[in-house]
Amino acid sequence: MTDIPEVPALLDSLEQSLRDTLSDRGIADPLLVGIRTGGVWIARELHRRLGLEEPFGELDISFYRDDFSRIGLNPRVTPSHLPFETEGRDLVLVDDVVMSGRTIRAAMNELFDYGRPSSITLVSLIDLGGRDLPIQPDVVAYRLALPPSQRVKLVGPDPLKIEVREVKA
Repeated sequence: MTDIPEVPALLDSLEQSLRDTLSDRGIADPLLVGIRTGGVWIARELHRRLGLEEPFGELDISFYRDDFSRIGLNPRVTPSHLPFETEGRDLVLVDDVVMSGRTIRAAMNELFDYGRPSSITLVSLIDLGGRDLPIQPDVVAYRLALPPSQRVKLVGPDPLKIEVREVKA
């Protein structure tokens, strides 16, 4: 079994690293956007911790996935909700786990349908590596290597907990 820090400790690390990254980049007024479902949970907590005034957004990338025709539609598809203009703004895109990069590619495609942001900073609680696409998170709380038979899942939202699960063959 892999020893992964508890979610509160990961969120502490993620918050501090994000604050440092935003400061280094001169971003004073970011907009947070979480990818459903785990990314929304993380974005909600970061939004609270950072004390941001504008609401955070939620993306459901189901229709933007490149494997949509192969895996079908998730039965719990809900509309994305971006309660702000993205044009010319600095966005912080939040996901719980980054692995292949395909989810992030789909999320960025959807974001650009709303407008052209000035920048996108990618934040992830856990980075599993194993990229299919050249997409890397800017801010990560924890990097983890797992055997091909395992995956990580953020469960929650109350409390948030990380589980390592066996992949069905």
